[in-house]
Amino acid sequence: MIPVDRTPSEQTAAVAFEFDLAHTPEKVWRALTDPSLLGEWLLPVVGFRLELKAPFTYQAPPQPGWDGVVHCRMLEIEPPRRLKYAWLVADMDTVVTFTLTPTPTGTRLDILQSGFREDQKRNWGGARYGWKMMGERLFSLLDKTN
Repeated sequence: MIPVDRTPSEQTAAVAFEFDLAHTPEKVWRALTDPSLLGEWLLPVVGFRLELKAPFTYQAPPQPGWDGVVHCRMLEIEPPRRLKYAWLVADMDTVVTFTLTPTPTGTRLDILQSGFREDQKRNWGGARYGWKMMGERLFSLLDKTN
């Protein structure tokens, strides 16, 4: 399945994707909140806890000019409907929101990463590419797990 890019073309402040998943909201929620599953489709995670204000990090491969660490903090937890956290990379301070909506065939997952500044168009483009790629890995993971 291919994620639907809902990012308005006239702006660079946020990226938005919609995923139509043939899995229950509970199964999708588990993929969003189980550290071992997160490491399979998103990034390896350290210190992940479902507690408001809890800090945690994602560990990406280092890139030139970036150590590969994404600093996060839980902002909202509403199982199995909504998960929101701060996503901080260097001077890029954004918010990632996952919204799960039951459908007759499974779950619609909306992912929104917002808060990109005007001078962060490259980061915005990277996030847009990254969520599409990671979303495709999420499809595969959900199909192979119970």
